[in-house]
Amino acid sequence: MNLNKLIFTENACYKAGQKIKVQGIMVHSTGANNPYLKRYVGPDDGKLGKNQYNNHWNQPMDRQVCVHGFIGKLQDGTIATYQTLPWDHRGWHAGGAANNTHTSFEICEDGLNDESYLKAVWKEAAELCAYLCKLYKLDPMKDGVIIGHYEGHQRGIASNHGDPRHWFSRFGKSMDDFRREVKALMGTAGSGEKPKPAPSEGHPAKLTEGYYRVRKSWADKKSQLGAYKVLANAKKKVDENKGYFVFAENGTKIYPKEENVSSETGQIHIVKSGDSLWKIAKTYLGDGSRYPEIKLLNGLTSNIIYAGQKLRLPVSAYLKVGDKVKITASRYATGETIPGWVKERTHTVSQIEKDKVLLGWPDGIASWVPLDGVKKI
Repeated sequence: MNLNKLIFTENACYKAGQKIKVQGIMVHSTGANNPYLKRYVGPDDGKLGKNQYNNHWNQPMDRQVCVHGFIGKLQDGTIATYQTLPWDHRGWHAGGAANNTHTSFEICEDGLNDESYLKAVWKEAAELCAYLCKLYKLDPMKDGVIIGHYEGHQRGIASNHGDPRHWFSRFGKSMDDFRREVKALMGTAGSGEKPKPAPSEGHPAKLTEGYYRVRKSWADKKSQLGAYKVLANAKKKVDENKGYFVFAENGTKIYPKEENVSSETGQIHIVKSGDSLWKIAKTYLGDGSRYPEIKLLNGLTSNIIYAGQKLRLPVSAYLKVGDKVKITASRYATGETIPGWVKERTHTVSQIEKDKVLLGWPDGIASWVPLDGVKKI
């Protein structure tokens, strides 16, 4: 964290001189396309840069507004935090009762389309919250401790604003994700279950840390039949219970192996470091805001994903009418056997439904084939 201090001694909020007992932190974002701190923090200290309009907040203003800190860019483009009020000062940030309980900060927004900038300020904000939670002995996972402005409104303690959800969600992130990151930075386990990184080579026969978990799906915690240190014991439990799988600590399904889902067919995406649901939806579906389709298809209950995790993709992500495919299935959707000579041909997708495709070629129709029984070429 790059923490600096420039207290707004000329703002009427500071001059009011009221103190609070800090019970939480409210996260705001500015709602304006200007990521530079100098827009709000001043005068220039040699790092901020000069505000040519002199409209920073460290001066008498025609409205009652003041937060405890800002996160954004210095004039050289690096990310920094500026404390602008004592953390236990009563701020004018929430437009409601949260002013009496929560310290606060604003994240300077850009055009909301630069994921690298969001990642940088997200990291800075999480480190600031971890610092404040330690300072005031707060549990970031406790209800109401770290909240966005919009969550404050939902609780009836803040004005009707949507920040920072409107920005975070564009990149598949949420305040739940943020709170978990803060907890992780504090070096203690969160109340949520956050899978650990997968081992780099295979899966050991016996774990020294964590467990192999037997569930119907990673997201369905209630279906868990057991957690095992020994992989063979986890596999045995699965063999005894149809419809169950063994999951590694990172949420990856490791037993039994899926037969019909292959990255070569384009039907899944294997998560890489730096991926987000928004980014994946934008890549495959052409629109990041369609990420809930991927969440629903994979039974995800949060926006957190992990490197190595396999995500099923909606049909429209990998197959469209007019695509050329080969048939890999042994039977048509009707159950009839597909002749070898039909499988040797290259077919054109004529129609797509939920779980099957209609294939054709210049001289005829091959009939309906299961969706997982074709391979795009």
